[in-house]
This record gives sequence, C-alpha cells and structure tokens, in this order.
Amino acid sequence: MAAARRTAAGKGKGAAPAPAPEHIFISKDDCYFFGQSTHYEIYKKLGAHPSTQDDRTGIHFGVWAPNAAAVYVTGTFNGWNEEQYPMNRVGEGGIWETFIPDIQVGELYKYLICTPAGEKIYKADPYAFEAELRPGTASRIADISGYKWRDSKWQEAHKEETYFSEAIAIYECHIGSWMKHPDGGDGFYNYREFADRLVSYLKEMKFTHVELMGILEHPLDASWGYQVTGYYAPTSRYGKPKDFMYLVDTLHRNNIGVILDWVPAHFCPDAQGLARFDGQCIYEDPDPRRGEHPDWGTKIFNLGKSEVKNFLIANVLYWIREYHIDGIRVDAVASMLYLDYGKKDGQWLPNIYGGNKNLDAIEFFKHLNSVVRGMYHGFITIAEESTAWPKITGKVEDDGLGFSFKWNMGWMHDFCEYMKLDPVMRSGSHYSMTFAMSYNNSENYILPLSHDEVVHLKCSMVEKMPGYEIDKYANLRVGYTFMMGHAGKKLLFMGQEFGQEREWSEARELDWFLLQNPLNEGMQKYYAQLLKIYRKYPCMHEIDNDWGGFEWINADDKSRSIYSFFRKSATDKRKIVFVLNMTPVEYKGYRVGVPDKKKYKVLLNSDEKQYGGFGNTQVPAVLTAQKGDCDYRDQYLEFDLPAYGALVLEG
Repeated sequence: MAAARRTAAGKGKGAAPAPAPEHIFISKDDCYFFGQSTHYEIYKKLGAHPSTQDDRTGIHFGVWAPNAAAVYVTGTFNGWNEEQYPMNRVGEGGIWETFIPDIQVGELYKYLICTPAGEKIYKADPYAFEAELRPGTASRIADISGYKWRDSKWQEAHKEETYFSEAIAIYECHIGSWMKHPDGGDGFYNYREFADRLVSYLKEMKFTHVELMGILEHPLDASWGYQVTGYYAPTSRYGKPKDFMYLVDTLHRNNIGVILDWVPAHFCPDAQGLARFDGQCIYEDPDPRRGEHPDWGTKIFNLGKSEVKNFLIANVLYWIREYHIDGIRVDAVASMLYLDYGKKDGQWLPNIYGGNKNLDAIEFFKHLNSVVRGMYHGFITIAEESTAWPKITGKVEDDGLGFSFKWNMGWMHDFCEYMKLDPVMRSGSHYSMTFAMSYNNSENYILPLSHDEVVHLKCSMVEKMPGYEIDKYANLRVGYTFMMGHAGKKLLFMGQEFGQEREWSEARELDWFLLQNPLNEGMQKYYAQLLKIYRKYPCMHEIDNDWGGFEWINADDKSRSIYSFFRKSATDKRKIVFVLNMTPVEYKGYRVGVPDKKKYKVLLNSDEKQYGGFGNTQVPAVLTAQKGDCDYRDQYLEFDLPAYGALVLEG
C-alpha cells in the first residue's frame, strides 16, 4: 500500500494516550469539494469527532441534511432533550455543524431533523464510527485514533499491484456463525477472541485472505450484513472499532489479507437509517422506479448525486486508511449496472438514451476504482457481477470499469450444475466444465463457491454431490481439485473445506463436530493439501487470465467423463498435471499425454484413505513418461486411474 497506509505502524501493544484533539470546523472548501464528490476525507468533518474550541474539549458534529428546516443533536448526555443543542447551517450545500463542550466518548446520540412541514425525524449518524448494539438504533461517539499498528511489514509488501500473479485463496467468513462462544448470550466471540482462533486455522489451512461478511453495521442478523445502516461503523455485535483494528492487525502480522464485503447497491429502509433522511430522499432517488428494489425491499443509492457518490467513495478510503483493509468485494454489481435489474415493466425507467444501462453507476465505478486503486496500488476491488457486461476489470481509460477482479459466476453455475449430476448423465454435459476457459481471457477472474451456493435449499457443497455418503465426498474432492487447477483465483465459503453437511445458517455455528468423522477430517486435510500445492508452485497462479498459464491435455473425453490439463508459468520449467475422473469407474492402464518426457511425482491422490478415499487403486509415487503418441503428444504416462479419482502430478 502507499505511504499513507504505513504511517500509523508502530511498536508496542494497545492504544497510547490520545493527544489533545484538534479544533474541527467545516469550511466553504469542504462544502465545495463534497458537492463535487471529491472530498475524500469528508468522514473527518461529518460525523462526531473529539475536538477543542475556546480551550474546551468536546465533540464536533456534522451532518448533511439539505432539506431540513432545523437540526438538533440529542443523546444520553442531555437526557435526549430535543432542542438543547441546535446545529448551524454551513453554506448552501445542506451541511450542518455544531460543537458541544464537555461531552464524552461513548455517549449515544441521534440527530433530530425538523422538516419545513413540521415533521420531526430521529436519525442515526450516517458517518458514525460506532453504533449502539442492536436492537438499539442510536449512534455512539467513538474515538478511533491512537491504535498502535504493528503490520508495517505486511503494508510494505503489499503496497504495489502484484496480486495478479500471486496466489489468492479467499476464505469467505461470517464471524457470528463461524464458531459460537460457549458462554451464552448472543454467542458471539468478539473481534479479538475471533482473531486468535481464526488466524491459527487459516494458517493451518493455507488460505491467503479472509473475506469478512457483515462487518458494516446492520440492524438484522438474518440480513447477513447486506442491509446496512452504518457504513462507517464496524458492527458492535463483536466489539469496539479498535477491537476490529486488532483483528485486521493480527491477520496481517500472520500474512493473511483482509477483504471486506461492501454493499453500495442498496441500503436498509429502517427508520433510523439513510432512507428519507431529512424528510426527503437525499440518498435514494425519490422515484421508486429508480429508488427501490421491489424484490429486496431496499432503497437504491442515487449515484447521480455528487454527495452520495462522495459518501461511498470516501467510505472505501476510510476503511483503507483507518482499518488497513486490503480489498473490497462489491456486492450485487449487476443490480447497479442495469436499471431494469429484478424489475418488471412499469417498475423501472430508461436512461436518457432509452436504454437499460445505469449511466450514473458506470461513472461511479470508474470514479471509485480510479481514485481508490490510483491512491493505493495494492488495494483489490472485486465485482460480484453475474452478467456478460464487458470490461468489468478493464482499464478505465479503455472504457472499462476498473475492478481488479470479477467473480466468475458462469463458471460457478456450470460447475455446480455438472457436479450435481448422476455420473451416468455427466457425459451429456461434459463441455459445461470446459466452457469457462473459452472466455477466461476476457476478465481477471475469481472462481467463487460462496455463501449464496449453500443457502435457500441449494444444499451444502457435499450434499449437492450424487451417490452414497462416501461417493459424495469422493465427488467433492475431485470437484475441488478441478477448481484449484482451473485458471482463476479461488474463493470458498467457510465450512465447505471440511464438508459441512447442513446448509449454512447465521443462527448457528458450523458443524465442527463433523471433524470426528474420517470423511470430514479427510476432506479438510485434502483441501489443505490442495491449497499448499496452489501456493507453492508459481505455475498454479502466475498466469491466470490467458492461455499462457493453462493448457488442456484432453478436454474431449466425454464418454469416460475424464478431464486432463496442466498449469505452466512464464519462467519455471515445472508443470503441474491434473487428471480427473468424474465417474465411479476405475480405469486400469489409463494413459494420458504429458508435455515432457521426464519423471512425474504424484503430489496428490484423492483416493487415498487418509483423505477419506476408497484406497483400492494403487498409484506409484513417481511415474516415468514413455515415448508414444497419446492425446496429440509424443509421450504419455500410464497408471491405474481411481474411481472418482483426482491425480495431481509435478513434472
């Protein structure tokens, strides 16, 4: 990351005594740049901040409410008195501010907004750094300064854009349901306790990054964090802002990156949130055909408004600067790009040219990625985009949207649909597994098996598989091997690495007790070995977005439902060969063409008993290529290919 991300690094533990706060005021320049959507530190002016004025310490408050007739600050510090602390309007852009002396960090507060019609509206602070624990809906005054970061080595190593050639294996995780606290209550581990448990697990499994769901404050647990009320507040369910800093810091010091699930597509309609914030629609479009998602019951950000764009762009920069976040996964990008997404005729309005493209969203993404990735070259932006919209990861100057990566939803759909098939039916869908490579060079892809694939009666990954219990696990081991060998970075939702059998629910922890079962223990061990291979060999991840890093050996063996291919790098002569048998039929004396006449070491055999396999087929630890035509190559390997077997070989 750039230098701005490294200045806070220091030695020691905990927070040092905070220096006297500086005097904060909102200037005409602040108002101007906010109105131009270019005030990238607006969160330092709006919200609640420790400040001094006339040698008195207190809190400075700032809020954007352009249609308000009057605005007041009220909270626990004054018994929720409505009109004791009025705010003053600054300029013509609709910003209000006030300084209240002698109140302390930790107090709860809201804004009381009075409309010209006499309506009184209580709102939480859109820029609050902390929120009251739900079901409370107030904001809490927080001081996020003074944390002593110890991740300078990580920051220095990740300040440049090197991630395209690096191994990226993401563990998608929901803190509240990964593991429950045994002491009752909500059952949540706090950020610090969670850090100490998660880090050891991710290191053991060899994941490179964790993607955290539901960190931005949200009122409803069951929304999983996708209906946000506090974009600048890490959820209070798991602790304080500095506790979350500790989590990120600990992950970084153990060489694990942190990606934040970020939701600019829509927001929560709850009364305390952004909807009709000052009595009128300032964050959303007032026309429900553009301002509401009819299926989701949520509001849509009005990205044609400069202040709204500024709110969101500054929000990403805030998480980078204040919490050292390494990337964002942007939720529901397709719903932002298409005006008619999820809507029927009469529920949407076309753009000025009569089409269904959201021109404001296009400009927003270009602005966001230009600023964020321009300032912080090592920062990763990931689009969850489910259509064939061109150049999601293309450069902005080439009319692309500028994302680092795009989730390959097409690959995910084809993979899941194929793996669910009875083996006798797989030959008819053989090419659904090869199709993704035909468009692989169009974007920089991540292959996702996310939470969305293991909820809403879709079954867990292992329960999608056909056959008896032992067959299901054998199928999944082969499927995961295909995923790990295929071009593209990787993402897996928590629990699927050990064969979680029940669908995911935010209300309970993962079924860790399953690890007493040899099949689940073997699955976990097998996935860890796949990750170890993926990270160890450059050819597995150096070239992911063109044919320079991937080559089919035989993509056409549909009658036997066998796939073979190898990964290669630009410089390393070593290659990793994959042979995958998608049926319960063992093939004696199976031959596969290989790129070089040399010895090949078996790195992984999914049929071994230690991984929960059948263990019926013996494959030598080292295979020697023999001269002869096979798969249009001049040399081949011969071995017994196990039923539902995956072999990974180094040559």
